[in-house]
Amino acid sequence: MFKVSCIQLKSNNNIINNLDRTKKLIIKAVNQNTDFIITPEVSSLFSLNKKNLLNISTSMKHDIYLKGIKRLAKKYRKWILIGSLIIKIPKNKLVNRSVLIDRNGKIKTYYDKIHMYDVILSKREKYFESKTFKAGKKIKTYNLPWGKIGLSVCYDLRFPNLYRKLAKKGSLFLSIPSAFTETTGKRHWHSLLKARAIENFSYVFAAAQGGTHYNGRKTFGHTMIISPDGKILKELKKSEGVITTKIFPDYAKKLRKMIPSLKKD
Repeated sequence: MFKVSCIQLKSNNNIINNLDRTKKLIIKAVNQNTDFIITPEVSSLFSLNKKNLLNISTSMKHDIYLKGIKRLAKKYRKWILIGSLIIKIPKNKLVNRSVLIDRNGKIKTYYDKIHMYDVILSKREKYFESKTFKAGKKIKTYNLPWGKIGLSVCYDLRFPNLYRKLAKKGSLFLSIPSAFTETTGKRHWHSLLKARAIENFSYVFAAAQGGTHYNGRKTFGHTMIISPDGKILKELKKSEGVITTKIFPDYAKKLRKMIPSLKKD
């Protein structure tokens, strides 16, 4: 058994401000005796403006937010998954990168979001991530002290084959840090998260952005931790905050043994 915490933010385009607010919520999670903390997608920098992102973003080596979170992980001896950072890579390109940090403040692995959010929800609400970000190509898992976790980011949620691959690699936990729009979130968020949990008999950790941001964009919030049988263990609807609950890895293993569907396809 271990405790996991998911943080909900309403990030802006000020990295220092976002780091300060994240720090306060990490400390709150630490005071709840958590073992593992997860932040949402684009925790450090929330912007749709490519020029702005290129001007502010840096490499992982120089990222201020990443350095700050690594120090906190080491100070409090906690595993922390930064849901995602906007990282600049060679040829002046950007990636949406989820970064796993151990309790010594060391980066253990990272995952670049594979599926780009290119959608037209209405005449006013359109998103074309592929114009700003380079898509990742590799799925990623990592053996935590309590079991294997499979990494993903936001729009990946709509591609069940990704999670099947992660589960078949032994992932008992699926991280889905997100910044779901309010438009799609109220229609699909709960159903999609429950489906990924149930069909793979995996715990789902879904830390989310939530609220109306400085640029007018509205994110759905509803940060959740879901059990392998689809039960919502904890949920935070809109405000910034943190949810914490106990996780029992053997329960996922038990369900997979009872209904061995992962071995049948």
